Amino acid sequence: MLKQNLQLKLSQKLSPQQIQLMKLIQLPTQAFEQRLKEEMVENPALEAGKNDEYEQDEYSNDEYEEYDDYDDNDRIETDEINIDEYLSDDDVPSYKLQANNYSDDDEEKTMPFAAHVSFHQSLIEQLNTFILSENERDIAEFLIGSIDDTGYIRRSISDLVDDMAFTQGIYTDEKTVENILHIIHQLEPAGVGARDLQECLLLQLKHKTPTETIDLAIAILENQFDSFTKKHYKKLMQKFDISEDQLRGAIDEIERLNPKPGGSYDSSNKIIEHVVPDFAIKIVDGELELTLNGRNAPELHVSKDYKDMLQSYKDSRDKTGKQKDAVQFIKQKLDSAKWFIDAIRQRQETLFVTMNAIMHYQKEYFLDGDEAKLKPMILKDIADLVGLDISTVSRVANSKYVDTPYGTKLIKEFFSEAMKNDQGEDVSTIEIKRILQNVIDEEDKRKPLPDDKLAELLKNKGYPIARRTIAKYREQLDIPVARMRKKI
Repeated sequence: MLKQNLQLKLSQKLSPQQIQLMKLIQLPTQAFEQRLKEEMVENPALEAGKNDEYEQDEYSNDEYEEYDDYDDNDRIETDEINIDEYLSDDDVPSYKLQANNYSDDDEEKTMPFAAHVSFHQSLIEQLNTFILSENERDIAEFLIGSIDDTGYIRRSISDLVDDMAFTQGIYTDEKTVENILHIIHQLEPAGVGARDLQECLLLQLKHKTPTETIDLAIAILENQFDSFTKKHYKKLMQKFDISEDQLRGAIDEIERLNPKPGGSYDSSNKIIEHVVPDFAIKIVDGELELTLNGRNAPELHVSKDYKDMLQSYKDSRDKTGKQKDAVQFIKQKLDSAKWFIDAIRQRQETLFVTMNAIMHYQKEYFLDGDEAKLKPMILKDIADLVGLDISTVSRVANSKYVDTPYGTKLIKEFFSEAMKNDQGEDVSTIEIKRILQNVIDEEDKRKPLPDDKLAELLKNKGYPIARRTIAKYREQLDIPVARMRKKI
């Protein structure tokens, strides 16, 4: 049965402008510059640079009420008024702005682009050094296409044979594929095309010049791989009747190998991204001084030409429908430009106020750089100080960097939870992790400390922490368990 009822409720929704402002706030400097360029291209009414003669607030919607009250029925059809006077100079055809002043002998000065060769393209090019039949070449290229980004083939030979038959129309057998796979194993980087870690490490060792140490390392991986991964060193010394120094040499050879050969190729060809700090903190006469990167504070103003177009329309007596359509477009672009300028100003204020609060909250750290002086700080602490929402503070901290006298830091790294020490004082979890890292670095690697022993040591240092908390911090620091830290 259908019913109708009237219900009143209060709800809060963000306007499109507020959503856009939030997106602007979370952008780091380089992304913000790109967003600014896009807006300049999309909105010709927005211009960069100083504009001393015309103030940004000169344009007002109320000033053009005459346009809003204009009715479609009042249009006067006339061709006497040239609509071109309402168009921007940007509409001049590009061919009128070009000059053919170049000789055929002039050198064309263009910026060359670096040609990037992918991991799989490099492997296929290396196949040219082998003499292969057409069918073998097709199989080899299929196998290379099956290699993942880390350099492994994660599928069985039988699955590959079936896949080639169904998808490529290549009919072969497992023995042929196995033989072609041996050719793939000879490609660079060494270890590529392996089906598991054991095979990957063995391939790399067999690419090296044979020595007694390398032969021992190969024997260990071929015959006692499980004991090696579990670091049962005494069992290995007994099995191969070798000394501790001999085993240490073989293990050193294995540890120098790359478990992800494909990853090494990607990292060497990866474009280096430079971090651009959004803020800078300096110490001047013993006091902290905060500055916002100038690239976050562009000088923008509304186009004078576009404002003059609206004024010309207002002063004209005869108004056609075409003129109204053109002016409606102009007015929309002016509104958008004015809002964008205001949004940039709000972004600057939000960034500066938030970082200023963080700087003063962590003043002791910024004065001498001692991480032990980092105070426990959560998003709510800063949000309460600056009167902003927690989500806004999170947007500022999550992707912004600050240049300090002690290096460029990610702002979110200054936030941490609080824990009580044995004296009842709040200490930052950052300090506790640093102490935990130091304890593990100084431990005897022959007998690494388990988590319960680490908890006991930190308790003796004045930090009563449970064993499970130690395990959580150890994982956050990317430190393995005691058994995996063991060395001989």
